[in-house]
Amino acid sequence: MFCYQCEQTAQTDQGAGCASQRGNCGKDEQTSDLQDLLIHAVKGIAQVATAGRSLGVSDPAADAFILKAMFSTLTNVNFNPARFTRMIADAAVLRENLKAAVVQATSARGDAAPVWAGPAAWMIPEEVGELLAQAECAAIRAGEDQVGADIIGLRALVLYGLKGVCAYAYHALMLGQSSQDVYAGIERALDFLANEPADVQSLLDMALTVGTINLSVMELLDAGNTGSFGTPEPSQVRISPVAGKAILVSGHDMADLKVLLDQTAGQGINIYTHGEMLPAHSYPALKAYPHLVGNYGGAWQDQQKDFAEFPGAILMTSNCLIEPGPRYRQRIFTTGPVGWPGLRHLEDHAFAPVIQAAKALPGFAADAEEKTITIGFGRDAVLSVADTVIDAVKSGAIRHFFLVGGCDGADSGRNYYTDFVEQTPQDTGVLTLGCNKYRFNTLELGSIGGIPRLLDMGQCNDSYSAIQVASALAKAFDCSVNDLPLSLVVSWFEQKAAAVLLTLLALGLKGIRLGPTLPAFITPTVLQTLVDAFDIKPIGTPEGDLAAILQTAAE
Repeated sequence: MFCYQCEQTAQTDQGAGCASQRGNCGKDEQTSDLQDLLIHAVKGIAQVATAGRSLGVSDPAADAFILKAMFSTLTNVNFNPARFTRMIADAAVLRENLKAAVVQATSARGDAAPVWAGPAAWMIPEEVGELLAQAECAAIRAGEDQVGADIIGLRALVLYGLKGVCAYAYHALMLGQSSQDVYAGIERALDFLANEPADVQSLLDMALTVGTINLSVMELLDAGNTGSFGTPEPSQVRISPVAGKAILVSGHDMADLKVLLDQTAGQGINIYTHGEMLPAHSYPALKAYPHLVGNYGGAWQDQQKDFAEFPGAILMTSNCLIEPGPRYRQRIFTTGPVGWPGLRHLEDHAFAPVIQAAKALPGFAADAEEKTITIGFGRDAVLSVADTVIDAVKSGAIRHFFLVGGCDGADSGRNYYTDFVEQTPQDTGVLTLGCNKYRFNTLELGSIGGIPRLLDMGQCNDSYSAIQVASALAKAFDCSVNDLPLSLVVSWFEQKAAAVLLTLLALGLKGIRLGPTLPAFITPTVLQTLVDAFDIKPIGTPEGDLAAILQTAAE
């Protein structure tokens, strides 16, 4: 086992990376190795799919499988080795079916059948022991002794970005949004990795291509969310419980939440969101359900405490899952790509067991004191007051904006983001998105000219909205986005954040401050390349970073 794909990776005197029998995220050695093998199998599908597309051959089942398989290997998603074994077997079938279709297409053209190499030619064993015996050849650092750590790190950057892209594309697909151009792009990138690239510039170019693909994917997901649930609007959300039976929904998947709301309508069960499901309360079609009563708890890393204290059933729809504690293990259910050995996993929106559990559990005995926060400042809400914002900036009432967002985590260094936002001057505004918002979304920052100083734009994938707002403001000010009075202070944790970061770089954004630590797979040489090209900076101290940002803005 070796894994360094997330921010919580082990840091030792021997270097960075989880290389013991259990990673810091909780996955064991077998699961980690099976994830690597699944990625290897997916690369093989992508090789065949890429060849097939040039012949007019495609397979929607293979496209969808790639998304879910890649999503399943993200940090804190699926810890169940039995499910990975089944997915590897499914990958073998899909790959061979695609091969047969490609051979038929080449034969029809009178061409010779392709000769497959690499993952496409891998003879996938059926027995788990035989699979695991081959894990080393599929490991993320395979070949490092030949090509060096810089190349391996760049391959990892492309792969981990692709994992995030596939996760967002999966969410979009669940909302009925798909794109053959996106799927072809994902498959080309995986095919590129399957051929073990060793050229620095080619790898950097592909990383930016992955970022461009992700922009299209976030646009798809935005269309899926707004098309299904309406345009987000500023909304007050209760963050204290009310009396009654209860189900808590965590993860990211709005489609699952919508189905659960339908299935629980009129049954006397209150539904609460948790973590990255908070933005659900800003969508008109979701907040119209009277039994969607509020948000409970904080970000994903608080779940062991939040879930233990929640007196109802729990549904985990996607990342991020932590090993369930004994106080709630019997009342938490998983669905979609997420899983943990021994937990009840529900397919095809068959949520009856969750509902039954909620009815059997006590729920909240009484209403707590009402507390609320305001969310829902998506691009339409922000752009609706664009003239006011522009006038405030021109008059000096608003000196600067900070976008402080991304993934949260348990590391103590993440208090930086709370301190940073608390110390922002009163003539500045703060935009936020992702679960990093829980570090400061209950702070009372006041307003400027009737506009709240803290504007919550939604989930991590709502970076698309932030990009659209920045682009619109740049047009209004007749300048580039990099010349706006706007600074990005980003928190990363896992591979969705890697995908968003690559998107920002692909758009040419510079001067991003990234923390709380830099990715372990980015070597000093690669980091310097990114610094030279994009002026990426590691975070320092809140006081120092604020002073530097505002001084630069004043020059």
